[in-house]
Amino acid sequence: MRNPEKKTEIRIVLTSDGSSSVFNPEFNQHYHSVFGALQESQRIFLELGLYAAFERFEQINVFEMGFGTGLNALLTLLEAEKNQRTVTYTAVETHPLSMEQARELNFDTLLNCHYLKPLHEAPWNRPVSITPVFDLVKYEGRLQDFQTTNRYNLVYFDAFAPEAQPELWTQEIFEQLAAMMQQGGLLTTYCSKSSVKWNLRAAGFLVEKHRGPAHKRDVLRAIRL
Repeated sequence: MRNPEKKTEIRIVLTSDGSSSVFNPEFNQHYHSVFGALQESQRIFLELGLYAAFERFEQINVFEMGFGTGLNALLTLLEAEKNQRTVTYTAVETHPLSMEQARELNFDTLLNCHYLKPLHEAPWNRPVSITPVFDLVKYEGRLQDFQTTNRYNLVYFDAFAPEAQPELWTQEIFEQLAAMMQQGGLLTTYCSKSSVKWNLRAAGFLVEKHRGPAHKRDVLRAIRL
């Protein structure tokens, strides 16, 4: 059960492109690139993930490891509205932001929209329709404990870096994700370490290396074989 009194000791920071991020001292990690949260998410999760999924699949079923600031969900919602494509979005998060913390994020202002608040206000552990084409369900808990009968055709893998959360970058985790995905489904992530590529391949993915966002040479897109 979610404890509404529990707050992670974090702080909101501003990245180089003017968009917000979060710093979590427990993991010594930022939620997004300090060189630009918005441009990072746009490149890795939309350009390499969502746009490609739009071309491959009629209905998009997204799974995100790490809801975090809600930026990836927000950008996906905006594209679903723009293209009138139906998206079902599932996210797992172990350290949810409080509403007080979420209100400090500036994404709605930058993107001239009003969806970030309802994304964060959506109840945990049950589905809710944010718009007629975007359904959301957020689960509080560990990815290792997550169980589903759904089959996802797009995975945003946005866990903290391997040095902070090595348990989430293993072959076993990627096998768990592969079992949750449709054949031909896509997984995108910012981390291109050799160990991550090896574990993805061992779990049954075809791994592609792509140009990353600013100050990030390479990122990965993996295809579920």
